[in-house]
Amino acid sequence: MSTSSSGAREYQYIIRIAGTDLEGTLKINQALTKINGVGTTLANTILHKAGINPNTRTGYINETEKQKIEDVLANPTKHGIPAYQLNRQKDPETGQNLHQIGADLALQLKTDVEQMKNLKTWRGFRHAYGLRVRGQHTRTTGRKGKAMGVKKKEAIAKREAPK
Repeated sequence: MSTSSSGAREYQYIIRIAGTDLEGTLKINQALTKINGVGTTLANTILHKAGINPNTRTGYINETEKQKIEDVLANPTKHGIPAYQLNRQKDPETGQNLHQIGADLALQLKTDVEQMKNLKTWRGFRHAYGLRVRGQHTRTTGRKGKAMGVKKKEAIAKREAPK
């Protein structure tokens, strides 16, 4: 079904934007949040800069609108998105405000953690030992997967041994 004179658009069930498959049934502002590195506020700002109604369903986005979204995602500072909405402000290597999405974000996060471990920073030690990094309490929480208390079999064996 092609675009007709009545304004009906072709519906697509899955649309690929920035290397991520998005459901056509979701509103475009909700669908953009499925891309790693894009939150609700940034998604709404991207749609505003691209001139797209945030309430339209993703399945009705045409190719030119898709290109506008990908262009804004590729270079957000060029389109006037403020620095506080970017996830890599004042990058240590380049000194620029960048925004990473998808696999680039995961790779950058991994290299940052590895750098902290190599520099032997406090956060690096916490990451290396699998402990909480951001100052949370650890006395009573965060015990998942670790042995606690007395094992039941050992307790029963000790109780019956002196008899």
